[in-house]
Amino acid sequence: MTLDQLMDTAAQRDTVPAAEAMVAQLESYGVEYVFGTCGHTNIALLDAIGRSSIRFVIARHEQTAAHAADGYARATGKPGVLLLHVGPGMTNAVTGVLTAAMDSVPLVAIAGDIPSYYYGRHPHQEINLHADADQAAIYRPFVKRAWQVHRAGDLARFTQRAFSTATTGRPGAVLLSVPMDHFSRPVPRETATGFPLVTPERPGLQSAVAGRIADLLVAADRPLVYLGGGLRPGPGLDALRSLIEHLDIPVAHSLMAKGTLPDSHPLLLGMPGFWGLEVTNRHTREADVVLALATRFAETDTSSWDPRYTWQFPPAQLIQIDIDPAEIGRNFPVAVGAVADVTDAVRAIDTAVRERQPTPRQRPELREIITATRHVLFSESRERGTSAQFPLRPERILADLQATLPPDAILVTDVGWNKNGVAQCYELPDEGRFITPGGASTMGFGPAAAVGVQIAQPDRTVVALIGDGGMGAQLPAVPMAVEQGAPVIFVVMNNRSHGTISDLQAANFGRSFGCDFVGPDGSPYSPDFAAYGRACGADGYSITTAEELGSSLRTAVAARRPAVLDVPMINEPVPTPGHWNIKDIYRGVFD
Repeated sequence: MTLDQLMDTAAQRDTVPAAEAMVAQLESYGVEYVFGTCGHTNIALLDAIGRSSIRFVIARHEQTAAHAADGYARATGKPGVLLLHVGPGMTNAVTGVLTAAMDSVPLVAIAGDIPSYYYGRHPHQEINLHADADQAAIYRPFVKRAWQVHRAGDLARFTQRAFSTATTGRPGAVLLSVPMDHFSRPVPRETATGFPLVTPERPGLQSAVAGRIADLLVAADRPLVYLGGGLRPGPGLDALRSLIEHLDIPVAHSLMAKGTLPDSHPLLLGMPGFWGLEVTNRHTREADVVLALATRFAETDTSSWDPRYTWQFPPAQLIQIDIDPAEIGRNFPVAVGAVADVTDAVRAIDTAVRERQPTPRQRPELREIITATRHVLFSESRERGTSAQFPLRPERILADLQATLPPDAILVTDVGWNKNGVAQCYELPDEGRFITPGGASTMGFGPAAAVGVQIAQPDRTVVALIGDGGMGAQLPAVPMAVEQGAPVIFVVMNNRSHGTISDLQAANFGRSFGCDFVGPDGSPYSPDFAAYGRACGADGYSITTAEELGSSLRTAVAARRPAVLDVPMINEPVPTPGHWNIKDIYRGVFD
């Protein structure tokens, strides 16, 4: 063997294709699943995944894959990983990646791109009408960062940066765009281990700031905690319970935070804003000190920021704690604003409060009012849920779910009654969980996200509670569940309409047009979703009487197979005790 041949052999032993190194790097980061679709720009990476411990979840459509990766991330707290193809693969996934980004869900989107050596020649499926090879520009408005890899040697470093950026600070989505030839180019073998994932310490709350906050809470006559979706079970939640129970502070929560504190907690008021009860909105209006934790004060949770209905800053003093400095004071002036990890912050505040007031404060009348009001809310909802009317009232569907599902079941919802009604009047068991799209309020999130949740939590019952509009928007979720052996129960609340918008249009313009599904003769139309489920290999249940829903749910839960329940439902608006300025906009009175 010649010297050149020996050197070539040694070089080959010391290098691997970049795709192989990348997959080893993903394994070292704890990645267990990659969700996505194939394309000619990513098959080199797919080939490497196929020889690894990572499981590839094929989704048939890129939005489906993105929502499934999102659901997996929400269920585990780990980043979801999404694999895309150039051009239409990228554009199909936009809505799903946006949904994760707006809800602060860590998601890493890896997209194949055109060959690097065809840059500027406009090869097949390149996005190039504004600029050459410009696919990353589509994602820049909503991802935390978009990387375009120009050298195979940079891929490992950018991969490390992508995972770090997605998971640190305010979590979110990122994009890694890789020319397809770079996946096959050789890189040093040690590249796979050369960029370990290091998670930096999150900022804590300074003791002096915790003391100022404690002083305000102890001195307050009508303190209130407003809880966002950033607090997970563990030490932070334990400290929050300790704090509110020590000072008897009532708690309102955002849509995203439903279930963080159990619905049964005697200090929990529920959601404020448009779908909030009058008693909740009265407490938010009358509070003199509000401790807001990891929340952006979204429009519907604040009655469009109108002080007549929900929050009044001033005269109330706002203490706002968030990991994202851009959220501090964005919508309301703050008395104390702190950029800090919410878990660390709540623990520091609880300690500081107990130093200043060792004796618990008791407000038995407050607990009695909250308990009585919540009891009326849930009992009246259950009473309406006893109706044998068919098609079913929405609350009958919720009542049968509540009576049938295991207490630790996970409800993954879409938009409409299945989101707003559940958040408002579904008494979630202490062990249960509620997952919903908040910031983007994406129709079609529920079916696909539920599959990702089920993959993450294989032993729990997962229900995709969705409207017929949402089910129609994400039909690929059913075959994905069948292929993955994921026993998701798809409960389709079928009113043959985009019901929420139909109601809104009728209330403001006197009729509904372009919102309801009708056939050529003008009569209501719907696909047979149960038959579709059976065609995909799932179980399918067509509900024809009020009594059939409960029995079909019990059968589906016991079977542990993917199942589609087609449940005819009347179009009935969710009660809206609060205010949403959208109605004023239609009348042209908003200034």
